[in-house]
Amino acid sequence: MVMKALELRTAAGSAKGRSIAALILAQVLALAPWFSGSAVLPALQAEIVISDLQGVALTSGVQVGFVLGALFSAILGLADRLEPRRFFMASAFAAALSNAALLVVDPASGAAILCRLVTGAAMAGIYPVGMKIAAGWARGDLGLLVGLLVGALALGSASPHLVRALGGVDWRVTILVTSLLAFAAGLVIRFVAIGPSSSPARRFVPGAIALVWRRQDLRLVNLGYLGHMWELYALWAWLAVFLDASFRFHMGSEAASFWASVATFAAIGTGGLGCVVAGFAADRIGRTAVTAIALAISGACALLAGFTFAAAPYLTVALCLVWGASAIADSAQFSAATAELSAPEHVGTMLTIQTCAGFTLTLVSIHLLPIAAETVGWQLAPALLAVGPAVGIWAMLALRRRPEAQLIADGRR
Repeated sequence: MVMKALELRTAAGSAKGRSIAALILAQVLALAPWFSGSAVLPALQAEIVISDLQGVALTSGVQVGFVLGALFSAILGLADRLEPRRFFMASAFAAALSNAALLVVDPASGAAILCRLVTGAAMAGIYPVGMKIAAGWARGDLGLLVGLLVGALALGSASPHLVRALGGVDWRVTILVTSLLAFAAGLVIRFVAIGPSSSPARRFVPGAIALVWRRQDLRLVNLGYLGHMWELYALWAWLAVFLDASFRFHMGSEAASFWASVATFAAIGTGGLGCVVAGFAADRIGRTAVTAIALAISGACALLAGFTFAAAPYLTVALCLVWGASAIADSAQFSAATAELSAPEHVGTMLTIQTCAGFTLTLVSIHLLPIAAETVGWQLAPALLAVGPAVGIWAMLALRRRPEAQLIADGRR
């Protein structure tokens, strides 16, 4: 009997490792189209006339689509009705097709914006569903597992910048490759098994929406998450533009474009390492501590970034690497804390509201940052993003002092 139990545990552990590895790979591939629009924007603007508003819309369209897709999925209970791997697969294929459609429509037209909306809506069946599958394998390591998935989000989001750098200045190569990567994700997800702790997600409960702000512990978690999101996606959306403009003081436009893409991939990609380290630490020393530290580091980088603009490229890149690693390191821990503080019947609703609110807020910061750069220059504009981490730190420290914090990370707060 003992030997049989050991064999079962060994088999379960092996299945968990294989499934999580395949899930991470699938998510990295599937998220490649997310920032493909912003990655190719400089090349697009060099080839055709695209207004600043249209350029912003190519990025923010994905955010809007994600919010709408997440709400639609939650209200209809798609995660409950559909087998999660099939849902993920269908979403990955939809993202691949809508992203590839940019190759046949006018990039400066409303059709291009519609393609980005559909791509974002498809992502709502990838990122949250991937987290749900990972949670089914959790055994006291929820922070680490969710951190791995968010790390995959960072790496997948960074991949268009690497593709663009390797593919040269032709934006069509980036769009084609990122579409093929998303399609491949739909095939890889077939190798993922469902964990023993998996359970159907709860349906969207409209009456529970008030709990987000009525309960102070959840309100503080969500304030922290909103502060984090204010900074993160504006950084990801405009980092390549910031670096390109900075590098042009030291090299020609073609070289600046190439190295800006490489550096942006590296900076966003380091977020994967940041997520894993933060997830490991949060399960051991507490989520409020880890999130506050990460927010303090990323906020400091936002304040210092302008001072490195037009400085020696190695200084600018060094700061951006730290910024990229810290800006997303705390992301998974807000989701984990929300799940731990919420009643089981409301977890799905709470996470849906949190995600939708956060991505809605990103629309504001994504639009404001280029306006600030045009008004006061890149030397001052990045400091605007430090507002979010400041609010987030306050919220996390306030939550840490509350008795409900004992429910987070097995009492480690």
